[in-house]
Amino acid sequence: MDQGRPTIYDVAERCGVAASTVSRTFSHPSRVNPATRAKVRAAADEIGYLPRPLARAEAPGRARTITLVVTDIANPYYAPLIKAAQSQALAKDYALALVDSDESPRVEASNLRQLLATASGAVLATSRLSDDVIRQIAQHRPLVIVNREIDGIPSLVVDTAAGMRKAVRHLAAIGHRRIAYLSGPRNSWINSVRWRAVQEESGALGLDAAFVGPHVPNLQGGREAADALMLQRATAAIAYNDLIAIGALQRLQAAGVSVPADFSLIGCDDIFGADLTSPGLTTIAGPTERLGRSAVDALHAQLTRGPGVESALFDAHLVTRGSTAAPRDDN
Repeated sequence: MDQGRPTIYDVAERCGVAASTVSRTFSHPSRVNPATRAKVRAAADEIGYLPRPLARAEAPGRARTITLVVTDIANPYYAPLIKAAQSQALAKDYALALVDSDESPRVEASNLRQLLATASGAVLATSRLSDDVIRQIAQHRPLVIVNREIDGIPSLVVDTAAGMRKAVRHLAAIGHRRIAYLSGPRNSWINSVRWRAVQEESGALGLDAAFVGPHVPNLQGGREAADALMLQRATAAIAYNDLIAIGALQRLQAAGVSVPADFSLIGCDDIFGADLTSPGLTTIAGPTERLGRSAVDALHAQLTRGPGVESALFDAHLVTRGSTAAPRDDN
């Protein structure tokens, strides 16, 4: 494959079918048998191929639509981001199309391929796509990415790495010496950033830090993390997000582990409900609504002023509630 944009010929070579079959897969999918169709779409996703509608310049009169992609619409973290983005989009005369990628790079790529043919641009929130695929999409439509950094593409990131460092310092200050990080998805850029921050700050303070995971970033992932956590010698844990932390809290309490008397727990994102658990969850918070508004502003800037990188880093802070306390003396 050459170094330009992938073509139907590249896809055809990748999956061993005729170029005409690739063309029909995207233009008349009902004319291609399901197995071949799946093979062609998988090859297209792997090399970042986008069908021709995305390569066309925006036609006069096309609807002003912004596509917002989130990894899991059931995650309460996204609710204020979505509402703020929609409000800002309406203020700038755009319609907002919401897409749930279901934590799947393949679903995300497929949805974008369909929707961006008629959209002005897109905001990708915590995208699971590879850097190469995102760069390919950015060649066809303006993009803004949230909680992810890629050179040359506007990136808006909440500094949860600094929040993780604050969480480690908080645990160290109240006496914990052995902590664990409850990991989110392996293919999450922000997960790697958060774990690196925990590692580095723990090392600087002389704490032992263990990596537990990866886990799906939902309640069930948190319950599974707790099962693994109970085999560790840690006295406290910091989770990739609040859902993992809350799932872990539920499983620990069901197993007779008292939080925070026996074990301390910290989440990340300060979602709705983090203060309603018993005990309330200590967590890392950032300006989620501001993030949603700023993402639409950054995309609008590209659409009206042309290409340009307008990235931003937003502060995060630690919200201390009842789920952390000093470790027992016998720990």
